[in-house]
Amino acid sequence: MTDLDHLTQSLARNLKRWRNERGFTLDGLAARAGVSRGMIIQIEQARTNPSVGTTVKLADALGVSITTLLDYDQEPKVRLVPQEQAVRMWSTEAGSSTVLLAGTQIPGPLELWSWRLMPGEGSDSDPHRPGTFELLHVTAGELTLVVDGEDYKIPAGTSATYEADTAHAYRNDGGEPVEMTMVVAVPPAR
Repeated sequence: MTDLDHLTQSLARNLKRWRNERGFTLDGLAARAGVSRGMIIQIEQARTNPSVGTTVKLADALGVSITTLLDYDQEPKVRLVPQEQAVRMWSTEAGSSTVLLAGTQIPGPLELWSWRLMPGEGSDSDPHRPGTFELLHVTAGELTLVVDGEDYKIPAGTSATYEADTAHAYRNDGGEPVEMTMVVAVPPAR
């Protein structure tokens, strides 16, 4: 089984589990997440591998972390995540990528990401649930962070924190790769 197959199976199993645990119908989750009912059915039947944006919307609507949707539903006191178990969620032929390094569900979803953006590339993010914060630290290059339509230049060695309940994006407008680490903190579901 490939990593993609494992990801598809985990999403199918866990999406259905968390939807049922929260008492959401297919239509209810679709409305809450802004994702079509048909897409949710395809995901739950392991017939599609959704985009990162769709996965984030579903996790936010369920009030769980992405790692919870990818099988990390048992939280021991210490959980080690070897490099080979980190999940690459997005990549391009040029070499840009995001890797979900680790996450936890307590007290609300908390995720640790590793990002690499090649020159001229970027990634847009829909608004997350109100109360969601992102913290990032650029380790190489200069990131252009766009929050609510305003650009912020973040050079290597600089960190930023911001509310992520508005449209935001990450771009590399420079000539060298941008590398950063990011934490996403989502409030618990009400």
